[in-house]
Amino acid sequence: MTKRILIVVTNHQNIGTNKTGLWLEEYAVPFNEFRQSGYDITVKSIQGGKIPLDPNSIEGVDQEEYKEALSILEDTAKLSSEDAVSYDAIFLPGGHGTVFDFPKSEELKEVVSQMAQTNKVIGSVCHGPAGLTTATLKDGTPIVKGKTVTAFTDEEEEEMQLTKEVPFLLETKLRELGAEFQRAGKWEDFAVTDGNLVTGQNPQSSRSVAIRMIEVLNKQ
Repeated sequence: MTKRILIVVTNHQNIGTNKTGLWLEEYAVPFNEFRQSGYDITVKSIQGGKIPLDPNSIEGVDQEEYKEALSILEDTAKLSSEDAVSYDAIFLPGGHGTVFDFPKSEELKEVVSQMAQTNKVIGSVCHGPAGLTTATLKDGTPIVKGKTVTAFTDEEEEEMQLTKEVPFLLETKLRELGAEFQRAGKWEDFAVTDGNLVTGQNPQSSRSVAIRMIEVLNKQ
């Protein structure tokens, strides 16, 4: 049976007076890895429609190798809570947009919570773990509590000079939820696997997260 992967992306496109959105590398690099593994990929978003890309993520990038991944972003379907039962894994790429609309989405909360409770593979990178912060087990326990995770660090956010622009600092939030947060140096490729949960620190970690997710999926 072909593995089915659900990728959920942000629709949010402003941070302060700047443009933001989905970070291309964090979406397109894993997309290509999943495709090369023969997986069936579905891309949905919080609101549906065309997906904004963070302008900084497309500067100087040869987009030809991401042609298929980019074409799908022109018109995405809206995420539904029913999506929890149809896929073997969910992947949440980042971009600053995610810290605004991922935590507010009841549908994403429901999908991630259900997939955690049914032992599906959950992967995310950089700011994508914002989509893990509201998900819980049936007893209300955060799904990240006691789990080894990583994400965009507070130090990296400070270097971006966006600590005052984001609604919360992701590393701090995950620690508050009881996660065992690990990290490498700023902008270093770093990813961790804890059971069926795979997380990556920053854009540089995009391929590592995808490879780790594939390793977990291929064992199932």
